[in-house]
Amino acid sequence: MRLFGTDGIRGVVNEELTPEIAFKLGNALAKYVDKRIFIAKDTRASGDMLEAALVAGATSAGATVYRCGVLPTPALAVITKLEDAIGVMISASHNPPEFNGLKVLSRGFKLPDEVEETLEKRMNEIHYSPYNEIGCVVDYKLAFEEYTNYIVQQFEGLDLTGLKILVDAGNGAAYETTPYILRELGAKVDVIYNTPDGYNINVDCGSTNPKKAIEKMTNHNLAILHDGDADRCILLDEKKQEVHGDKIIGLCAKHMKLEGRLKNDVAVGTVLSNMGLEVFLKNNGIKLVRVKVGDRYVLEKMLELNASVGGERSGHVIFLDKSTTGDGIITALETISVMIKSGKKLSELADEIPDYPQIMINVKTKNKLVVEHEEVKKLIEKYKREDVDIVVRPSGTEPLVRVFVQGPNEEYISNAAYDIAGKIEELSKGED
Repeated sequence: MRLFGTDGIRGVVNEELTPEIAFKLGNALAKYVDKRIFIAKDTRASGDMLEAALVAGATSAGATVYRCGVLPTPALAVITKLEDAIGVMISASHNPPEFNGLKVLSRGFKLPDEVEETLEKRMNEIHYSPYNEIGCVVDYKLAFEEYTNYIVQQFEGLDLTGLKILVDAGNGAAYETTPYILRELGAKVDVIYNTPDGYNINVDCGSTNPKKAIEKMTNHNLAILHDGDADRCILLDEKKQEVHGDKIIGLCAKHMKLEGRLKNDVAVGTVLSNMGLEVFLKNNGIKLVRVKVGDRYVLEKMLELNASVGGERSGHVIFLDKSTTGDGIITALETISVMIKSGKKLSELADEIPDYPQIMINVKTKNKLVVEHEEVKKLIEKYKREDVDIVVRPSGTEPLVRVFVQGPNEEYISNAAYDIAGKIEELSKGED
């Protein structure tokens, strides 16, 4: 079974993801890719264990390892780009605490599928350097400063004085970086869920659970909600309404076009992007190009089309003139910049973009091939219409099949989704 999924190697710790795998990855990277490896992690308790295994594997093959500590994934992307190096991010992003993951970044970018396949094969070829060529470990204490300075410089001239912002750090990797950057730019900041204990990352907080932030909002202009590794950002407007990635892409793309920053009048989304976003962009002279789910595929298409912005409803948005990956704080600051320059509140901007009803049902199953079953295909054909979009796909990171339906009629799409999900559940019984 292939180790690398849609977002690196990921799984339940000590079941699907073990220190042995981390050791082999570190060893293969040192032997075949680079003798300098930067490592960062989110706040999961298992991060220390996996970091130690990575370090052992890499140094035993002669690499120098730079430990960056707890940082967001996009921070490591920035550092590997600035340092012209390889990095490994230890994080399972938005997944629960029992999961963790290993993402390899090369000079700011995630590895292409074919490179991951080659690397995985080489992970079975353990190499030990002679004793006098063994690598060493450097605690890279400049990592926090290098990343935060980079972000502040990217938004030089953006004055957040007078804005009151609530940050839900999700007990994750941005519990220090995001508040620091916002305050450097002049905002008044209140922070919640910024006390990670190793086991509370993404638990009833952050971008995957906005209810707690909604309860904590008072007279804030907006709230910024991150996932575990802070490559995502969901916002709450001043009315405590959720502003998801599709709305962020729409309002930012429109403003970027007005500023002359939107190359080729195109934005990139996925098969799950809201049809309302597509309508809004079209009305503003912007084409939405869809790709399969996964930020790596969004980025590939952006590079192919020379697009400036792209992303997913989950809040993973890429602004290619500022970063090579989704970055939650960049996403937030780009949106705030539109608010300030337009003189509009976030709710006013978000309300310009229609939001068609959508429903997503996750069906737990280890048999992901069930999506190819004839009975599932017949149900999809039964419910498909010109104004209805149906996507049934296996998750790349969890033992799930996701059933996604969107269209103008909420009752119709709900019936479609539950019928298809019920059939998948029925067919999966006895096979897991």
